[in-house]
Amino acid sequence: MKEFELKYGCNPNQKPSKIYMEDGSELPIEILNGRPGYINFLDAFNSWQLVKELKEATGLAAVTSFKHVSPTSAAVGIPLPEKLKKACFVDDIEGLDNSPLACAYARARGTDRMCSFGDWIALSDICDVTTAKMIKREVSDGIIAPGFEPEALKILKSKRNGNYNIVKIDPDYVPVPKEHKQVFGITFEQGRNNFEINSELLSNIVTNNKDLPKTAVRDLIVALITLKYTQSNSVCYAVDGQAIGVGAGQQSRIHCTRLAGSKADTWFLRQADKVLNLPFKTDIGRPDRDNVIDGYINQNEEDVCAEGNWQKYFTERPEPFKKEEQRKYLDSISGVSLGSDAFFPFGDNIERAHLSGVKYIAEPGGSIRDDSVIECCDKYGMTMAFTGMRLFHH
Repeated sequence: MKEFELKYGCNPNQKPSKIYMEDGSELPIEILNGRPGYINFLDAFNSWQLVKELKEATGLAAVTSFKHVSPTSAAVGIPLPEKLKKACFVDDIEGLDNSPLACAYARARGTDRMCSFGDWIALSDICDVTTAKMIKREVSDGIIAPGFEPEALKILKSKRNGNYNIVKIDPDYVPVPKEHKQVFGITFEQGRNNFEINSELLSNIVTNNKDLPKTAVRDLIVALITLKYTQSNSVCYAVDGQAIGVGAGQQSRIHCTRLAGSKADTWFLRQADKVLNLPFKTDIGRPDRDNVIDGYINQNEEDVCAEGNWQKYFTERPEPFKKEEQRKYLDSISGVSLGSDAFFPFGDNIERAHLSGVKYIAEPGGSIRDDSVIECCDKYGMTMAFTGMRLFHH
């Protein structure tokens, strides 16, 4: 297939629309089911690069969940503890621990379930049956992977009344070294960002604390590769082999850090006993549970514990999760890693990171206030490495 005609571009008025290879060669993909759109393919090709690089860097199966050209999360295939299984709604999945790919999917899809609603999924490895069964029951637009087990493909083809978008990509495809895009009729050209993220990137530790365990190295690699494919400015919190809070596309770095930190906090709080034991009615589906849990934790649009509201969701009225209780729970968290796609210009980012249990940081460095940022890290005994490499993505 040398080109594929799309229904429309980013919006229905943007026609005609298609994807093709500029040199006239065959596309490196097969569309096995459905009819992906313009934004679907943007998500597909960005997400595939992320999981391919994450697998190469860690040696572990990798999965990411994408929405609007940024990852909601990315994760590698590490088994989930029981509380996390319950928080991710996968405690009923048979054989989960036997499939690293399914574990990676459970983590990536379970991190920020509200943002992952209607996502695009990328798998580093051939999709197995366990992973396919989990994907089938979630609201998703499509998937890209290097292959699919026959039974897994059959399961996925049954999604969305047979219209689920399934794309197979050639894992050996290597793009040309220069890339182009047009804005306002003007062509931009640049070299592809082929910069390799690995453990050597974290060797320049600038804080008094030089301790950087292998688990933190892994988590910082997860964070940095995630940032490489996240709309800038961006900041990513990671722990236990997964990105737990991604702040994307903010004009201010502190706003990135706050946004990503609030997502990380919500992820941690979802695993608190008070949340895990919410007395949901049996007919409340997973998407509605996600909304209610978010409201319970963050106390936003609807007070789900209020009289007249709790009856819609719960068999009995739950006690509110008070802010002081949440703070006490979060203060017990430590060992979190944090990556930034550009330097931190002020110590306020470190102060905010500390509130979410951050212990390890990787950022490019190069700010005129680097000394102030390092001093703030030293105040909390953090370990920070300067990578020397910016990771902007637009």
